[in-house]
Amino acid sequence: MEQQLDPSDPRPPFKQVANALRAAILTKKVKAGEKLPSQNELATQYGVARMTIQQALRILRDEGLIVSRVGSGVYVREQADQTVGLRPRVEKAFERDAVRIDFAGLTGETLLGALEEPIDRIRRGRLTPQSISIRILLPDFDKPIAVPSRAGTDPGDDPVVREREAGIAHRSAGEITQAVRELGELGLVPKVEVEARVVAGIPMMFKLYALNDEEIFFGFYPVVERDVEIDGNSVPIFDAVGKDTVLFRHSTGDNDQATGAQYVDQARRWFDSLWNTLGQVREL
Repeated sequence: MEQQLDPSDPRPPFKQVANALRAAILTKKVKAGEKLPSQNELATQYGVARMTIQQALRILRDEGLIVSRVGSGVYVREQADQTVGLRPRVEKAFERDAVRIDFAGLTGETLLGALEEPIDRIRRGRLTPQSISIRILLPDFDKPIAVPSRAGTDPGDDPVVREREAGIAHRSAGEITQAVRELGELGLVPKVEVEARVVAGIPMMFKLYALNDEEIFFGFYPVVERDVEIDGNSVPIFDAVGKDTVLFRHSTGDNDQATGAQYVDQARRWFDSLWNTLGQVREL
C-alpha cells in the first residue's frame, strides 16, 4: 500500500488516506476478505493521527468497501469487487466533454462522495469538461413514507424520523448543487445544470446511477432496524442502509451488448418518465 501522502495535495489528509486505501482495494493489493492493518499501524505508515485514520475508514465503510468486526478488526468486504465500481466510473465519466449523471435514491450521500474527486480535479485544471448536467431524484419526505419509519413498540410513519432523513438528503443534494454551480461561476466549466426533484408516494427502496447514457449502476437498499439519535434521544427506526448496497453495472459496452444497451435504455426511460411527470422541483 502507498504510504506517503502528497504534501502538495490540497485535500485533507483523511481523504488522501482514504484514496490510497481505496486504490489498494481496487487494484487488489488488499484482497476481498483480507484484514487491514490496525488503526495505529496505519497511522504510523501514513504519518498521521489515529483520528485521521478513523475518518478515512469511515469513508470506505460508508462506500461499502470495508466492514468492522468487533474484537477482530477491519476487513475488505467479500463483495468489494462489485461495490467499488461506481466511484472510478464516475471519475471516468468526467473525462468526457459532456458529462451527464442522473441519480435516484434515498439521500445521494454516495453520489456526493463519488463526485468529490472529479470536482477537485476540475478545480485544479486536471479535468476540463465543457458541460455538466446532474439530476437528483429523491423521495418527498414531507409525505408519509414506509422507510425510514419508527420501529419499536409503536412502529409506523413518524414526521420526526422523516425530518432526520430529509436533512441528510437535502444536505447531500445541496452540497452537490453548490459545488457544481460553483464550477460554472468560476468559469471552469462553460455550461452546468444541476437540479433536484422529489416524488411522493413512491418508495425509493433502491438506488440508481446513470452515467453519460452509457452505464447504469443499480442496487437494492437492505432494510434494518437500528437506533439513531434524534434531539438527544435514542429512537428505534426501520432504515434503508445504503452502505450495504451491492451495485450492479450494466453498460452499452457489455459483452452481451443487446441486453446491456436495452437495460441502459429502459432505465433512462424510467428515470425520464418519473422526472417529467411526478417529479417536483425542490430548492436545496
